[in-house]
Amino acid sequence: MLLVRKRYVVPTLVLISIAYFIFSTLPPGADVSYIKQTSANDIIKSAKDGSHIRWSKHEEQYPIADYISLPTSSPSPIPRIQYDFPSEPWFNRIWRKRKQKAVREAFKHAWKGYKDNAWLKDELSPLSGGYRTSFAGWAATLVDSLDSLIIMGLTDEFDQALQALNDIDFSTTESLQINVFETNIRYLGGLLGAYDLTNGTYPILLKKATEIADFLYGSFDTRNRMPQSRWEWTRSAAGLAIRPSGNTILAELGSFNLEFTRLSQLTGDPKYFDAIQRISDNLEAAQKETQVPGLWPMMVDAQSLRFVDTRFTVGGMADSTYEYLPKEHMLLQARTPQYQRMYESAIASIKDHLLFRPMTRDGKDILFSGNVNALSKSSHQKIEPQAEHLKCFLGGTVGIGAKVFNRSDELPIARKLTDGCIWAYDIMPTGIMPETLYLSPCEHKRDCGWDEKKWYRDIRRRPPKHANIADTDAAAKALIDQFKLPPGVTEIADSRYMLRPEAIESVFIMYRITGDKKYQDAAWRMFKNIDKVTRSKYGHAAITDVRQTKPAQLDYMESFWLAETLKYFYLIFSDPDLISLDEYVLNTEAHPFKRPS
Repeated sequence: MLLVRKRYVVPTLVLISIAYFIFSTLPPGADVSYIKQTSANDIIKSAKDGSHIRWSKHEEQYPIADYISLPTSSPSPIPRIQYDFPSEPWFNRIWRKRKQKAVREAFKHAWKGYKDNAWLKDELSPLSGGYRTSFAGWAATLVDSLDSLIIMGLTDEFDQALQALNDIDFSTTESLQINVFETNIRYLGGLLGAYDLTNGTYPILLKKATEIADFLYGSFDTRNRMPQSRWEWTRSAAGLAIRPSGNTILAELGSFNLEFTRLSQLTGDPKYFDAIQRISDNLEAAQKETQVPGLWPMMVDAQSLRFVDTRFTVGGMADSTYEYLPKEHMLLQARTPQYQRMYESAIASIKDHLLFRPMTRDGKDILFSGNVNALSKSSHQKIEPQAEHLKCFLGGTVGIGAKVFNRSDELPIARKLTDGCIWAYDIMPTGIMPETLYLSPCEHKRDCGWDEKKWYRDIRRRPPKHANIADTDAAAKALIDQFKLPPGVTEIADSRYMLRPEAIESVFIMYRITGDKKYQDAAWRMFKNIDKVTRSKYGHAAITDVRQTKPAQLDYMESFWLAETLKYFYLIFSDPDLISLDEYVLNTEAHPFKRPS
């Protein structure tokens, strides 16, 4: 009997300690003024009997009296986005279909690896055949890939995934913290995209979408209705009031528009649109008051709604906030001018403060978007010439904005941004762009001849790694050899390729906008090079160094490889009416939402 008692005493003490930790160690911004006294006991009881804490609808701390409804004014005409493609010669169709088939085969290889080794887990580990729990353990890759399965005609695989949805319980997770942004774009976006693509044939998709949205909606239950982006959901489940963080990533605040708007359109429930519209109103109110008017800083104080950070970029931590402006305009059928105003203010500032032309030996007229650290509005704001794979979405976004807002003078900018990312792929030994690199910027965008001496100087000035090198051309040449720097590149700060989709995203969009076959040619080069060095036994793996012709692989295959990257490669070789940009809006995870007609 003594042995039996000991067996239960230790686990019980551990569970009580965990419960104490949950309720005594509150996250930044948590409010302890309202606590249900029975909550800790309930959680301990749930843990004892082996069940999880479950989320259910409950009385809100800060309920909404009057919801902001979807705009009801008459829709305004939106110009056509896609190029008017002519009839295709039969021999062109044969070659295009062969390329499309190769992409589909790559997808099937990675999907099989996931299905055989990581089914109903978040992500496959493509080298070991294991799995990772990255996003609450709700089968992120499965949900994220639903519409890719539909698009590629993998009917049996889609049916199997659809059946598996019944086994996913969005009311509970072992994760104590939820990344609300990632959950929104991958799970909610994936379910809504599949629902729209199948014209509502499968009600379970909308049912599950509503479940995950109602769960996420709890993160908005704050005093100012701004979400707690890294949400301590168990505290909310226990009746603890929460507050948004004083350090919220911009993209994690401003990237709910499409998903929540589409759900309100489909369900008729205004609460989802209300949630995102309050964010948009606050963003617009602050847009012209930041240190770089027109742009929002990388970090936002969502608790006090202050936008005082001095760092500005359209790359990681900011990207999809800008991407969603023209897309939300389209999804709302241009019933409100708000998102056009916000986009036009942003694009003017992006052109003035962030875009730069790099030096290239062959004088290519290309553009990249850098970063700015503005200590004050009056300070001289020098562009940090950082190119980043995550920023490669911008060419497609500017292209869409140029079309839907009749800003035709910006279509060449969209081309140059997209061509810049293609160039960054082509100059690397693997034919793949790295995560982050720094370039030697032109003094003038229109007059930019190659200057070898300037390139050497810019390499020597890259802090802090090269701070103590000699101020000589020989020293710069030694760094070029040591770090394998292509002409015009001053540093490769992160040499990995993480299976990212942003470059092919813009290449696809620019092909659909312009009909220029060079984008299909570039896509084929990119795909062949990526498939060659990332293919592994169980799927496709991220790589360590794009400068190596045979780079080492990493045991990572994020869900966006199947949800985005391969989808865009497949679509650029598809018939142009498959996921037409005049019929669908794609969220930042490439999930297609039907534009209301």
